[in-house]
Amino acid sequence: MNWLKQNLKPVIVAVLLAVAALVAGQKLRGPVVDIARVQEGPIEQSIVVSGRVQSPNRIEIGSVITGRVVKVLVEEGAIVTPGQLLIQLESEELQAALAQAAAGEAAAAAREASVRELGLPQATDAVTQAEAQFKFAETEFNRNRELRDKGFISASRLQDQERLLEIARSQLTAARTGARAQGAGGVQAREAVVKLEEARATRALAASKLAQTAIRAPVAGTVLARSAEPGDIVSPGKRLLVVNARGETRLTAQIDEKNLPYLKSDQEARASSEAFPERSFAARLYYISPGVDITRGSVEARFRVAEPPDYLRADMTVSIDIGIAQKDRALTLPLAALRENGSERTVQVVRDGRTQTLRVETGVRGTRRVEILSGVGAGEPVLLTRGMVDGARVRTQESGK
Repeated sequence: MNWLKQNLKPVIVAVLLAVAALVAGQKLRGPVVDIARVQEGPIEQSIVVSGRVQSPNRIEIGSVITGRVVKVLVEEGAIVTPGQLLIQLESEELQAALAQAAAGEAAAAAREASVRELGLPQATDAVTQAEAQFKFAETEFNRNRELRDKGFISASRLQDQERLLEIARSQLTAARTGARAQGAGGVQAREAVVKLEEARATRALAASKLAQTAIRAPVAGTVLARSAEPGDIVSPGKRLLVVNARGETRLTAQIDEKNLPYLKSDQEARASSEAFPERSFAARLYYISPGVDITRGSVEARFRVAEPPDYLRADMTVSIDIGIAQKDRALTLPLAALRENGSERTVQVVRDGRTQTLRVETGVRGTRRVEILSGVGAGEPVLLTRGMVDGARVRTQESGK
């Protein structure tokens, strides 16, 4: 046992010395740090904001008359087309009113036709007869006046003839007045036309009220809500259906006002929903609000979607990536390697195994990388690990960033 203790002691001491030497060597070489190389390649700067699918016009459909619901022909989620029948109200009473109005119109039309086709010819014949009677009475009066002058008849006989002449003149005047009244511009003709127009208006009003019992879709769209059932009594102002009008798909987003210099009309963007992040789609900026929301320090921007994916829904949350600058060839490094202090931008590089801080000038800034205009060259190792002092000895390992 003593022999074993005596022989193990030198071994243990040797191992401890070796471990101490290894630790000391590692300390002399410095800690392991993550680095990335300055690379040459394309870079794109973009603004990424959260937005929503803008709701198309929502149309609340109701009745303009009071009535009882007979049928509701659509369910929530149904796709409707313009003019499609959605709700049918009871219509028996209004159908009867329309039939009565149609009968009144037919009677007025018959009256107008009677005045135009019968009244005027009869009045014309009456004028002809009255003219003949007047001429006969006038001739008889002149003949009897000559006989009285010759003494063949008395003055009273001439007076009788004069009264007959006045009666004939009066009848002729009345006949002519009647003919004018029956003519196209006459009182009776105008009255008949007015009555016919009134009857037509009454019939049109009855037809309009009857049509209001059939509630139809004003536009193409999707039924979002239904609040009417057969048997319900509806009245003007009560919402029966809500239809989401089909139209151009648009996105809306609030963008920080500091990004205003980078925004311009007709700018391209890519968007994706949180529910389907792998299925992005193209959008185009078409509206930038002229005012700034003072509570949020943002401006409203709107985008058109020419080919919306089938999964988009109204008010769905989307992420919008707006490209504002792009270069095909640029020196870039990961954003994690950039140190910023106010307007000063620096990176730490590793040269001859030691850290060194360099000032750099940046350009296009992407979501993960930033363009370096000056300060470092291609292939230069820059530190991703933070907290290292300048001049420290380090050992490097390349990161996948």
